[in-house]
Amino acid sequence: MSAEDPKAEIRSKALALGFDAVGFAPAELGSQAAEGLRRFLADGRHGDMGWLEARAEQRSAPRALWPEARSVIVLGQNYGPALNPMETLNDTEAATISVYARNRDYHDLVKKRLKALGRWMAGRYGCALKVFVDTAPVMEKPLAERAGLGWQGKHSNLVSRDFGSWLFLGEVFTDMALAPDTAETDHCGSCRACLDICPTDAFPAPYQLDARRCISYLTIESKGPIPREFRAAMGNRIYGCDDCLAVCPWNKFAQPTAEAALTAREDLTAPRLVALARLDDAAFREHFSGSPIKRSGRNRFLRNVLIALGNSGQGTVSREVTPHLSDPSPLVRGAAVWALSRLLPAEDFKDLAAAKAALETDPAVQEEWSLSLSEM
Repeated sequence: MSAEDPKAEIRSKALALGFDAVGFAPAELGSQAAEGLRRFLADGRHGDMGWLEARAEQRSAPRALWPEARSVIVLGQNYGPALNPMETLNDTEAATISVYARNRDYHDLVKKRLKALGRWMAGRYGCALKVFVDTAPVMEKPLAERAGLGWQGKHSNLVSRDFGSWLFLGEVFTDMALAPDTAETDHCGSCRACLDICPTDAFPAPYQLDARRCISYLTIESKGPIPREFRAAMGNRIYGCDDCLAVCPWNKFAQPTAEAALTAREDLTAPRLVALARLDDAAFREHFSGSPIKRSGRNRFLRNVLIALGNSGQGTVSREVTPHLSDPSPLVRGAAVWALSRLLPAEDFKDLAAAKAALETDPAVQEEWSLSLSEM
């Protein structure tokens, strides 16, 4: 290879650094992507994710983010699981954690490799560049589609013919004029598997997502109490949801990741709900050090765990839930109320409410007691 063939050199270097897929796209997005984002925001389907709206202009136009950009190199990192991530959904004593969060935070790994590629490019070609992972206002999936890495399926996530549902994405914006690769086309056909599997009906139509109904949003992004209508449907999913990804037929071509930092930790593959419910703040921080789960904080995490315990149908776990009625966090206390309303016999719950509800000072938790009693 020679300097006259920079695309081949960049691709080779990226693969050598550990990336699994490399594609090249122009630093622009068509009107369809921008219009789709506008409608998504106008309909309020982003929920509490105000950061999506705050930088919408930059998100929908790469050159609005960095005017010097001429090309975008899109990098994919395979994080394919060794086991079907839905296998744990019927284990009422276990928690189900999204595949992407079963080991190290991928942002750290991908960003490190992007920076290494950027340093090499700057030295090799004297180019200017910027690197991004999904914490920046970049519409990664449309760019990945334009770069030929895959297409946005009916669940709005990227689907790859080589890696199925399991690609993390990162981008290098550069002022180099690099010939774009052939954009990928849609290969979903008449399949509806991802739409039909969703426990909370989060897809109003094919290729459309209402994040407010999505378990990934509810368990990770949402900061308040999870709406009651979605709690039973959560089952034992305490951090994210992979159902729409896992059922995609294109996963038959996927391979388990070879990256040790992305291979599931044994203790996060099917952790016991009771053990998770016992974590105080210090233990939570230690247990999830280096994990994306740590970013959600102990209170939101315990909220999710308590809901999963409430869905377990195991009345004996009520003794693990009851102490959380005195938790300093109203979010945790409210989830404990709901869980106990599902675990205890009606008369026992009413007796507990008579002893505890009058002591509660937070209006949201008072409402949990009131609504739970009304449903008896």
